[in-house]
Amino acid sequence: MATRSKTSVRRKRSAARASARHDRGRLAPGKASRGLDAADVAIALDSADITALVSLVREAGGAPIGAYREPLGGRALLLASLPLAAVQPTPFQRDLSPTHAKRLAAKIDETAAFLDPLIVVRGEDGRLWTPNGRHRLAAAKVLGLKQISALISPDESLAYRILALNTEKAHNLKDRSLEVIRMARNLVKRRGSERESSFHAEFEAPELLTLGMVYEKSPRFAGGAYSAFLKKVDRFSERSLEASLAQRADFAARLTDIDARVKKIIAALQARGFKSPYLRNYVVARINPVRFHKAKKGDTAPPMPLSQALTRMAAAARGFNITSVSNSDLAWVAVGAGE
Repeated sequence: MATRSKTSVRRKRSAARASARHDRGRLAPGKASRGLDAADVAIALDSADITALVSLVREAGGAPIGAYREPLGGRALLLASLPLAAVQPTPFQRDLSPTHAKRLAAKIDETAAFLDPLIVVRGEDGRLWTPNGRHRLAAAKVLGLKQISALISPDESLAYRILALNTEKAHNLKDRSLEVIRMARNLVKRRGSERESSFHAEFEAPELLTLGMVYEKSPRFAGGAYSAFLKKVDRFSERSLEASLAQRADFAARLTDIDARVKKIIAALQARGFKSPYLRNYVVARINPVRFHKAKKGDTAPPMPLSQALTRMAAAARGFNITSVSNSDLAWVAVGAGE
């Protein structure tokens, strides 16, 4: 009797585990229906919402194809064919990778179909900008296409939502940081008096602004080693964007000085025989003044201001004792990096 009872319990536990594994592959639907009904999606080309876009497309030598309201927010979009010369990437996008563009062109040529339209908005001076299609646009030029399909939105703010929209090539930290600081420098010309914090959706994360300024002057900067530190102490400022960028220039200069000292520490450790690829991560972790800080749930305040954290980090770098480093310490860093 006891044996049958234990067997039954084990079967129930096994079934529960199997059910849990099965559920992990599912996504729960939203509790409430949202968006438009089918009858509300399609709109005519002469709709007042897209009249200006239709005229812009025709003036550029393109052809309007159709229009609709996107089903979530209901904003009008125009599907059109545009001459390649009429579309430019936003000026603050990451640098073009010729290798990726050529590889993308080859793959598109293999399928004999260009199926993914660019997202296009009206940029400065009435020009047509794509915030997320730089490599597809370049691939189309490599293929010699005359026209390219595009979804055109009257919402010009989409030009500043690059990170959220880009789907064609994953951004690394350097790409993201440079795009964010380029956006900020463009926005400060027209909206510099607005608070930096009001641009949180465009900039995504405050540390990207600081890192972007460093990358501008030091393209080979190892920003990943400092990312965890900055995430804990860097926050969007309530000061104007113009004033905040001026302050961040000072933060970036101080971080550059710290990294120069870190390089000297690494060179000294290498001279003592340490050859680990994790030397930089180890040194930066050792001089990180907030490395042991764990934020409580719901707590968004930094453990200390960024300026103070940089001061303490610089002092720790100046006082770094290379004789205290052991191979076992570096082994633990390697384990953490692997995890």
